[in-house]
Amino acid sequence: MAIADPWREIEALRREVDRVFSEVGLGPLGRPWRLAFLPGRAARQYPLVNLHDDGQNFYVEALAPGVDPDRFEVTVLGNTLTLSGEKRGLPGVPPERIHRSERAAGRFVRTIELPAEVDPNKVSAEYKHGLLVVTLPRAEAARPRRVTVRG
Repeated sequence: MAIADPWREIEALRREVDRVFSEVGLGPLGRPWRLAFLPGRAARQYPLVNLHDDGQNFYVEALAPGVDPDRFEVTVLGNTLTLSGEKRGLPGVPPERIHRSERAAGRFVRTIELPAEVDPNKVSAEYKHGLLVVTLPRAEAARPRRVTVRG
């Protein structure tokens, strides 16, 4: 009868527990991944984004209603896009007069790794109706090239 390796069994159990926690939305050490800007809680990744491409450009659509476009900062380095800014709370309302506040407010930073490098000099951003759309042209070296095969 073969003796089971207890370390292998413990490692398999740890992987299974990690898998279960990730399925119910809990991250490392049981902390929730996606909560709003609540004090003492892990910050939700904000703004929520979609990333897609058309072969020439990457497009990042960031859902950020209520953010003043002048409060956004968009930076690109290599294949990393960083969106940062501040979403203001209820202007002119003293905190003691707020009875419920479910819409997130405060500073945010979101870093998105892009699948390839982009040309930082040609990046553009437009904010309309609560949606920030960032257009990131692929760097020339990162564009697919068709190679002719000679025979």
